[in-house]
Amino acid sequence: MKVVTAKMMRRACAFLFCAAVSASFQIATAPNAVAGPILASNLITLAILGGGGVTIGGNGSVITGSVGAYPTTSITGVIPTNFTISGGTVQSGGGIAMAAQGELGTAITALSGMTPTGAVSSLGGLTLAPGVYSSSSTMNLTGTLTLDGGGNANALWVFEVGSALNTASSSVVNVINTGAGAGVYWVLPTGSGSAVLGSNSTFLGNILANQSISASTNVSDPCGRLLTQVASVTLAGTDTIGIGCSGSLAGSNGLSGGGTLTIPPTGGPGVITPLPFAPVP
Repeated sequence: MKVVTAKMMRRACAFLFCAAVSASFQIATAPNAVAGPILASNLITLAILGGGGVTIGGNGSVITGSVGAYPTTSITGVIPTNFTISGGTVQSGGGIAMAAQGELGTAITALSGMTPTGAVSSLGGLTLAPGVYSSSSTMNLTGTLTLDGGGNANALWVFEVGSALNTASSSVVNVINTGAGAGVYWVLPTGSGSAVLGSNSTFLGNILANQSISASTNVSDPCGRLLTQVASVTLAGTDTIGIGCSGSLAGSNGLSGGGTLTIPPTGGPGVITPLPFAPVP
């Protein structure tokens, strides 16, 4: 029969203690998932970001928020003739625009990876509850699209565009029965086409596109953003773009809410989780 000596017991205890400390250290230093807003801190300051530059033509466009261009740093347009800007600056290249491009890529990947709850292509005349809507081809809006939050101040709408996004002249997007926590995202990832907003159309929400975004004359997106990765953003004149939301959407910072984006500790695509229901005040 073996005799367990005091010395052996001390060695065993020391080994177990070290193992426990090592395990605790590994748990404490393991990378954690990082959760934050869908549009991160640099991107959220911008009303317009053009990966291939920004062209503001015509006269009299009004922009609320900053205008950025990266990696192409060309911003064409004279203040105050072509446009006026409030609540922001012009970021031709620089750290903010560069960081915002990285954040835009992260947001596009996460949003386009969400599971659709419905399929739509012709948007006119529809009333849509919060959800994720996809199209394998072009999304067209002629007439009026109503996004009804159903009394949820944190309502989230995501439109995954398969080909292109086109709004007809004088078309309208209405967002109703929601509040300051809401988010609306129109996503055109790599492989999709461009977004074209027809003249005199009234639009709401954030367009996140790999390719170009063009706004014809008298386009209004006063509660949202025009953001591209590699191509240009072009305004034709007398357009109203930015994060100057009003009424029930005041405080939504360009309809940039609706969910949180979590980056896995091992990297890879982010995961978007809708915010919990909150009654409209």
